[in-house]
Amino acid sequence: MIHVRRAGPLDAGAMAELLNEVIVQGGTTAITEEVTRDDIAGRIGAPRAIWHLAEDDGGELLGFQWVEPLTTEPGLVAEIATFARVGRTGLGIGSALFEATRAACVAEGYDWIRANIRADNYGGLAYYQSRGFEDYGRIAGYRMGNGQVVDKVLKRFDL
Repeated sequence: MIHVRRAGPLDAGAMAELLNEVIVQGGTTAITEEVTRDDIAGRIGAPRAIWHLAEDDGGELLGFQWVEPLTTEPGLVAEIATFARVGRTGLGIGSALFEATRAACVAEGYDWIRANIRADNYGGLAYYQSRGFEDYGRIAGYRMGNGQVVDKVLKRFDL
């Protein structure tokens, strides 16, 4: 069974470990440099940031999702990121996380949520589409930290 709860600073080490597995695997995130526990802990407490994690019955971290304010778009916009443990996608982790994140975004007063997804991340594109996100833009030729160039698809979910 999947259990979702708000993440806190004490969860930062496990979340960094999971995210680093995703980064090393490659192909699904624009993050190219490994992150540390302190990197994650420093972002969890940022103003208007909302972090949730999903665990199994034994407390194993299955995935996590965060939103942070995005100031480059009109209104109060949350930019979302979602990560599931390598090999554990398609099991309902993202669906459970988004239910909690959506409700928290409404409570926080956000107007809409933006997803900024690599165009070659077909799983990520399908995930956000299945949640009701709609395409509204594209970033062509985005250069990632490792020099790789990808296009990015911008999707929005109106609250």
